[in-house]
Amino acid sequence: MNLLEAIRTRRSIQKMKPDPVPQSMIEQILEAATWAPNHFLTEPWRFIVLQGEGRKQLGKVFAALYVDKQRDEGINPDLLEKQAERALRAPVVILVIATPSPKKHILPREEFAACCAGVQNMLLTAHALGLGAIWSTGPAATHPRTRELFLLEEREEVVGFIYIGYPDQSLPKGKRTPFQHKTLWLNDKMT
Repeated sequence: MNLLEAIRTRRSIQKMKPDPVPQSMIEQILEAATWAPNHFLTEPWRFIVLQGEGRKQLGKVFAALYVDKQRDEGINPDLLEKQAERALRAPVVILVIATPSPKKHILPREEFAACCAGVQNMLLTAHALGLGAIWSTGPAATHPRTRELFLLEEREEVVGFIYIGYPDQSLPKGKRTPFQHKTLWLNDKMT
């Protein structure tokens, strides 16, 4: 698959088979992330790979979010369990964490952007390997329980949870607004 085809055909995959993903594929996906552009070559990322029972750690965060939200209205045990099981929707979950450099001349925003570029590399690599993936964020990315469970340092933040597995659905159709509708050209013809 060439690069432009991968970019045009990659989709977020919601449903994945429980089949394990080979370690070599996970490593290729992580390697691709490390080749993202990053200002001053700070490589401001780190990764936590959750597989098997390890995914239940993330499930604890989802359950805690549900409890926080429902505290005044009452907790439904079935819904609590369902929230915890959200972390099991794919056989691999990779937390991408931005670790900004403490150097004054380096902007945290640029470090976060570099991690986002790394995530795109991960998604494209997963697609090229025949895997499905989806990038998820939401309240769990900033929840104190996430910071505590995954030992995030004060300056670190979760860029996203990347769910990876073999697709258990057909690829959704893609649709994008043509770039011409969102592009202004400034050149020597402008007055």
